[in-house]
Amino acid sequence: MHAQSPIQRRKSRQIQVGSVAVGGDAPISVQSMTNTDTLDVAATVEQIKRLAAAGADIVRVSVPTMDAAEAFGRIKRQSPVPLVADIHFDYKIALRVAELGVDCLRINPGNIGREDRVRAVVSAARDNGIPIRIGVNAGSLEKDLQKKYGEPTPAALVESAMRHIDHLDRLDFPDFKVSVKASDVFMAVGAYRDLASRIEQPLHLGITEAGGLRSGTVKSSIGLGMLLMDGIGDTIRVSLAADPVEEVKVGFDMLKSLKLRAKGINFIACPSCSRQNFDVISTMNALEERLEDIMTPLNVSVIGCVVNGPGEAKETDVGLTGGSPANLVYLDGKPASKLRNDHLVDDLEKLIRDKVREKEQAEQDTIVRAR
Repeated sequence: MHAQSPIQRRKSRQIQVGSVAVGGDAPISVQSMTNTDTLDVAATVEQIKRLAAAGADIVRVSVPTMDAAEAFGRIKRQSPVPLVADIHFDYKIALRVAELGVDCLRINPGNIGREDRVRAVVSAARDNGIPIRIGVNAGSLEKDLQKKYGEPTPAALVESAMRHIDHLDRLDFPDFKVSVKASDVFMAVGAYRDLASRIEQPLHLGITEAGGLRSGTVKSSIGLGMLLMDGIGDTIRVSLAADPVEEVKVGFDMLKSLKLRAKGINFIACPSCSRQNFDVISTMNALEERLEDIMTPLNVSVIGCVVNGPGEAKETDVGLTGGSPANLVYLDGKPASKLRNDHLVDDLEKLIRDKVREKEQAEQDTIVRAR
């Protein structure tokens, strides 16, 4: 349960997005994007705070107009996490948000226009210590590339990305990250694998427009999982037609499953069967909802019977094994107490929260001793 991930991550240049390091040996960061009207400052700030509470490291905000840029400045002052401004075509918007404290500019230099405009944006980014994210999408490839390739392909995505990268290389600006997103898993994976061998900059992963909560989660898990297993990826976004908070939850669950990040509770639970001695499904649903606020890494197993329950419980911080007339609780792999079904969820939640506090106190004591 506590073993390090066997994945060897691709070596990449580290950049700084506000307080969050991206690339190098920094943890893979989880990103999402607001879907509120940017002009509605209160609603956008509220959503950003919800995303941060769910564990988002970075949040992207669309800034399509100069009015939105001014609103972005007010949003930035209230944001608990670094913000990326999503900008297309109008270079003046990029210059304005740079003045207002943006943490990263999401632009495609080739879409900004004349060389002097690109130079102005890059100069503003350099002067303010702001990295740039180049974002290529299969749905918005340049017309000449559409004509050349006939349809979006991995090679087309990479050629588009390299064009934008060339703009920054000419201006000696290396502090950028790149995404080459497609809704097709094979296309996205092929493009990222190719690009990863060409540049040293960090890569932002995503399967764009992946779908609804269930189908998009499956598609993203397959595509991003393949890349993460290859060691490719420094930030991720799970693009879902759902509440953006769900994107963050899925992203962290994905990284936890590969042992690339540890945040919150890692549940091991059986699918339930006729051997169960308590209602596993309702118990898990209740626990996941009640314990969403916990960010301290903890392994918890919830198994309905004694076939696999003891074995799983011995490998977790807190383990519950179904039994009759009472269920057996393990703490740190050792039998500790028994719980009846009457107040099972309440009692188990208390045990888990007690274990979290114990773990947090131990970590704090370690920090104090190290000083």
